[in-house]
Amino acid sequence: MDKQADGPRTVKWVVSSCLAGLKTRYDGGDKFCAKIRELVEKGEALPFCPEQGGGLTTPRPPAEIVGGDGSDVLAGRARVINKLGDDVTEQFIRGASEMLELARITGATGAIIKSLSPSCGVGAIYDGTFSGTIREGDGVTAALLRESGLEVVTENQLGKEL
Repeated sequence: MDKQADGPRTVKWVVSSCLAGLKTRYDGGDKFCAKIRELVEKGEALPFCPEQGGGLTTPRPPAEIVGGDGSDVLAGRARVINKLGDDVTEQFIRGASEMLELARITGATGAIIKSLSPSCGVGAIYDGTFSGTIREGDGVTAALLRESGLEVVTENQLGKEL
């Protein structure tokens, strides 16, 4: 890491691991983004997968939020259900909390996270029917990070934030 006059530079971003090229997506793949990898390599970002952080395996069945969005999940009004019908709400909440803690202990002030994900989607997520239909709302992690005061964007919004 680069050194500043008063010590090591703090990390600015926590980022979805799949965007840094790590094979952490539900299907065992990634969504590599060169800009994200560059931030990680420069020590300005730390990768984290909230779904793995919450205890889910990779690969894993896809999941969607049923009955609302991430804010509703955090408030107990909606659930996260995988395609097999299993309730994985607690794992999603735990992973979101872990990513928030990582941001806090590293001094990160923002998150760059994967669009449309039930964890990381910002402003748009799948609607809970596994039909590919998109609705307004944040994923669980996006909602928790935003409610905690972090700047939260997706990989599609990188240009103006960096």
